[in-house]
Amino acid sequence: MLFCLICTDKPNALDLRLANRDAHLKYWGEAACVKIGGPFTNDEATVMNGSMLVIDVESRAAAEKLVENDPYNKAGLFAHTDVRAWKWLLGPKE
Repeated sequence: MLFCLICTDKPNALDLRLANRDAHLKYWGEAACVKIGGPFTNDEATVMNGSMLVIDVESRAAAEKLVENDPYNKAGLFAHTDVRAWKWLLGPKE
């Protein structure tokens, strides 16, 4: 089942994001469930300020557990995290 993870960084948290970025990328790479993902940015694409991932897992509980153990989340980067069931409709699936 697909879930969209929408995570919003706390204000002025770029240094915290950068300090945990390698661990975050390794974590999701090893999870082997990400279909698409990347950071939200400001309009000039110069500052990352959140994350969006679409993951394929068995259940909401599995998605929430992955978010809970994300190094960004463990470091306290996110002000808000939204886990939403998602249906792929447009665009190539692979």
